Amino acid sequence: MGASGRLLHAVLMGAPGSGKRTLALRITKHFQLQKFSSGDLLRDNMLRDTEFGVLAKVFMDQGKLIPDDIMTRLTLHELKNFTRESWLLCGFPRTLRQAEALQRVYQIHLVMNLSVPVEVIRQRLSARWIHPSSGRVYNLEFNPPKAVGVDDLTGEPLVQREDDRPETLNERLKAYEDQTKPVLEYYREKGFIPCIHESVSVFVHLFCFLDSTCKRSHMVSIYVKS
Repeated sequence: MGASGRLLHAVLMGAPGSGKRTLALRITKHFQLQKFSSGDLLRDNMLRDTEFGVLAKVFMDQGKLIPDDIMTRLTLHELKNFTRESWLLCGFPRTLRQAEALQRVYQIHLVMNLSVPVEVIRQRLSARWIHPSSGRVYNLEFNPPKAVGVDDLTGEPLVQREDDRPETLNERLKAYEDQTKPVLEYYREKGFIPCIHESVSVFVHLFCFLDSTCKRSHMVSIYVKS
């Protein structure tokens, strides 16, 4: 996990459809980090009918956002089992309250903000299909299922999320921007170093950054050209 050999606590932020899930999987696999995705944690807890899962399902069934305190408690509850391992948070924190609560418990070393043009996101989401029970994501353009319309492992049908549809996408992106703008400003005020890259190959830059000795906290904004 890099040349320094110390623990790394990292955050990966990005709008819906930015590709942060795919990027997170590649980063954690190569650098042997534990990955914690807010979506995966919710799905797992709902399937197991845990206290967090039951609470989250109540809000989701009502079409409401899950409150900050539930998401924070859920994430911190998982992280306490990995005090001696490096990890990457994907999709958390998403609000200022979540970021403040995380910072009170853990020192964050690296913040990555994946910024992708809206037109690219629209194109990606129009081709995105998911397996609901597992959360596996397919893209008809660059990661298609082996058989059209069905999950590779279970053979169950794939679906397209309602909120991936064009008529709801603009609203989702605006809500994300409104929520996360204060979070990015919060990390800047904490002294994270802005380091901006423009590249089609995002992973190359992250590989070079994470594979080097990191003596200070950093904030990286990666911009993907259309």
